[in-house]
Amino acid sequence: MEPIILSSNGSSTIHYLSVPFGALFFSILYYTFSTRRSRPSAKCLVAKLPPGSMGLPIIGETLQFFVPYTSDDISPFISKRVQRHGPVFKTKLIGKPMIVSTDVDVNRLVLNQEREGREEMLFKPWYSDSFNEIMGNDSLLALEGSAHKYMRNLVLEGFGPERLKSLLADMERHTVRHLHSWSSKPSIDLKEAASTMIHSFTVEKVFSMSTDDNEEPLVREFKRCYDDFLHGLISFPIYIPGTSYWKCMKGRKGALNITEMKKDGSPLTEKVAIDLLFLLPFATFESTSSTIVTAFHYLSKHPAALQELTREHEAILRGRERSESGGISWKEYKSMTFTHMVINETLRLTNIVPGIFRKAVKDVEVNGYLIPAGWTVMVYPASVHLNPKVYGDPLRFNPWRWKGQQLHSGSQNFMAFGGGVRLCAGADFVKVQLAIIFHHLVTKYRWDVIKGKEAVRYPGLIFPEGFHINISEKNVEPAQK
Repeated sequence: MEPIILSSNGSSTIHYLSVPFGALFFSILYYTFSTRRSRPSAKCLVAKLPPGSMGLPIIGETLQFFVPYTSDDISPFISKRVQRHGPVFKTKLIGKPMIVSTDVDVNRLVLNQEREGREEMLFKPWYSDSFNEIMGNDSLLALEGSAHKYMRNLVLEGFGPERLKSLLADMERHTVRHLHSWSSKPSIDLKEAASTMIHSFTVEKVFSMSTDDNEEPLVREFKRCYDDFLHGLISFPIYIPGTSYWKCMKGRKGALNITEMKKDGSPLTEKVAIDLLFLLPFATFESTSSTIVTAFHYLSKHPAALQELTREHEAILRGRERSESGGISWKEYKSMTFTHMVINETLRLTNIVPGIFRKAVKDVEVNGYLIPAGWTVMVYPASVHLNPKVYGDPLRFNPWRWKGQQLHSGSQNFMAFGGGVRLCAGADFVKVQLAIIFHHLVTKYRWDVIKGKEAVRYPGLIFPEGFHINISEKNVEPAQK
């Protein structure tokens, strides 16, 4: 799966922006020695390189890239450089020479020319050395070719459409239990509550850990380790006690210790199996919980969409009464047309994945520009999702724009789950979980947003004050809670 590079705790933003000068100095040294081998050759310094600025020595334009902003629009860092240099430009981020693409043709070439295990491969996945160290050098993200294909199929076996058909009833029971728990409290931080709900379900299925018996403390400790891991995921890679990166690696170590306790009977090597098991809970709960928050955020501001969503699910309930069936069926899930329109529109506007990174295997010439071998290319999905030529009035939440369009796959104009052969293997899990929440939420509950309405991008999405809601059953007056 593509990495979701964001922090789940808004308070960490201030910490990131106040990195001590000493830490910055050590980070410069780190990048100096870790990026020497990727410096461009003389051949790369030709006129065919896209226009742009490489910024400061060593760190390039990294600091500008990570400046937070509150707009739902394209990052100011990207938009300013597109206006100045055009849709494809060069820069240097985290010590790496990089080509940033907001061009549809270039994006298509970069994402679709990645061919696993073939000689004509032009681009391969790229993540920074520190990110690979954090996620695991043998994780699904780092593998290539047949190894990646094999691991991806394993993930699909656990969370792909066929498996989700059999998991649907358990997912629904788990969601209903948590929604009822949320309604018994004066308020909840939706991001934290949703991530806890999804994390507990994932570890229950992946590790056979029960959340109802004496293993519950272990599940809570597992979640705490992941929280520590997430809080330092995009920090400077300075391994000094007290720094965000140190806390991140400590959280990873704690989560891996618990993972090792549960690894049993896998045909994979132990290191590969452990890295895969570590990645699965992270990939499912972080992306899904972020999407849940933004869906609530948009629906609370657009009553017409909420009303249409409610009508669709109330109609499903009426049809179910006539057929005397139980919970949500797979047929009902596939019939939720407007629900999937809401999901796609939420993902289009949210842009949880701030960038898709690839590395040029050889010199590639496209649209008159040279992408030198060894350079990184960042495909910027928001430049497509928020392009007025592709989506009219692009900053407006309008689920109806998806009417008559393909709702269950990615395309060159919809990259919410990545693109190419690396399309996120967990995409269907996210959609099913959202559909289940919507179904029970709009038919049984009402809610109000009470705190945390403004989102900040850094460059991923965070809510600095949390996103606190009051949720109550429709047949119970709020005062009676």
